[in-house]
Amino acid sequence: MFHFTPVKRFAAALAATTVLAAPAIAEELKFANFTPPFHTINASVIEKMNADLSAATGGELTVRGYHGGELGAGPVEQYVRVVQGVADLGWGLPGYTSSQFGKTMIAELPNAIPLDKPGYEALWEAFDEIKGEFPGTKPIALWTSEPNIFIMKDHDIRKPEDLAGLKIRVAGSTAAQVAEAMGATPVQMPINQVYNALQTGLIDGVITGASTLSDFKLDEVANSYSLGANLGRLVFYTVMTGTKYDSMSDEMKSAIDGVSGMELSKSAEMAWNATADAAIEAARVAGDNTVIDLSADEIAGFETAVADVVNGYVAEVGGEAALAAMRGE
Repeated sequence: MFHFTPVKRFAAALAATTVLAAPAIAEELKFANFTPPFHTINASVIEKMNADLSAATGGELTVRGYHGGELGAGPVEQYVRVVQGVADLGWGLPGYTSSQFGKTMIAELPNAIPLDKPGYEALWEAFDEIKGEFPGTKPIALWTSEPNIFIMKDHDIRKPEDLAGLKIRVAGSTAAQVAEAMGATPVQMPINQVYNALQTGLIDGVITGASTLSDFKLDEVANSYSLGANLGRLVFYTVMTGTKYDSMSDEMKSAIDGVSGMELSKSAEMAWNATADAAIEAARVAGDNTVIDLSADEIAGFETAVADVVNGYVAEVGGEAALAAMRGE
């Protein structure tokens, strides 16, 4: 039989008390970011989600960003990495795997969403129509970029005919059809390859949001920008591994639900717009760029050029209800 001295009894009691009083083990969610930490996604989504979750759980649940592709560099593979649990959270573009996101991609079509309607509102209003396109994950945020513009090197675009024969980078197959309808030759590639492609002449320009001028430093290699046509927007998602979410306690799930959805999506989209506005202002004052504000007649020319593509795509994916929901109809 063992006999405890008073000192040993005190030590044992202290140890037991310490175990009973120990706080719940904090958990850190891994957020995969294929872009550098200065990219707009970091402050508007990753850091915001970390701050909000930490506040909601007393620091028991936090988010850590793994930047610059630390958990896998390929932008195209981000969704798969989340499904497989390589990361707990990740962000990306449906356009990179557009066949998976047939109805979601309607939001990227020219004239699908009015220029004055927030894209995140349109996407969440259509969520019942598109939620089946996010298998194996829990959508945390859905938003769009600022409206697309023409970002060109050594070519000024005022009408569709100006694009004839030019090589234009697109993010996915839907954008490729739009580029072809305007007479351009689409070249599909991830956004992080566009800088070198513009610099070397592999492409002549890109149809995308102005935030890329600073986020991907395209202002260093482009010199002509055409604004005003409703050329669609890019769609973005942040998703969480479905099995990870399902395995969490009800309290943790509630905290995640509380910081997800419309508010986080709005934070992202407003940040994208702010980055874009600042980039366009910088381009206007730089002195070595051509910034074209298209007239109403010029805008109508682009709308006419792409109308058949837009209507055909919506019919092809059975997306009439999704489009109506996005428009609030």
